[in-house]
Amino acid sequence: MTKDEFRQRIAADEFVEWEEIYGEYYGTLKREIDRARRAGESMLFDIDVKGGLSIKAQYPDALLIFIRPPTMEVLIERLSKRHTEDEVTLARRLERVPMEMELGKAFDVEVVNDNLSRAVDEVQSIIENNTQKQ
Repeated sequence: MTKDEFRQRIAADEFVEWEEIYGEYYGTLKREIDRARRAGESMLFDIDVKGGLSIKAQYPDALLIFIRPPTMEVLIERLSKRHTEDEVTLARRLERVPMEMELGKAFDVEVVNDNLSRAVDEVQSIIENNTQKQ
C-alpha cells in the first residue's frame, strides 16, 4: 500500500502494530490476525521487539520468541558480512540493539542463535510444545 494509505489505516486504528523506520512503514493489520484466528491458522511474524510486544498486548495467547545473538561482536560481524546495508544504515541499526535486547527480556522465550541449526531446532520445538498446550 502507499504511504498515504498506510497513514490512513493508522488513523483508523487498523494495525495491531506499526512502526516507521527510516522513512518506511511496517505493520500488521488486525484483520489479518483475526482472519487467521477464525480459520484456526497459526501465524509467524518476523518483526521488531516493539511490534512483538504490541501483538502480545492485544493477543495475550501469542507466543513471543526472542532470537538473541550470542554476543554483540557476533551480531556486528553477521550484519557486516551480509553487505545489505551501507555504513550509515548499519550504524543506525546498531544504535537500536541495546533497546531491542532489553525489550527482548519481556518475551516468553529467548533463543540464543549461536548455532543456526540448533537454534532452528529449538524454535521448532518451542512452537510445537506451545501448539500442543493450546
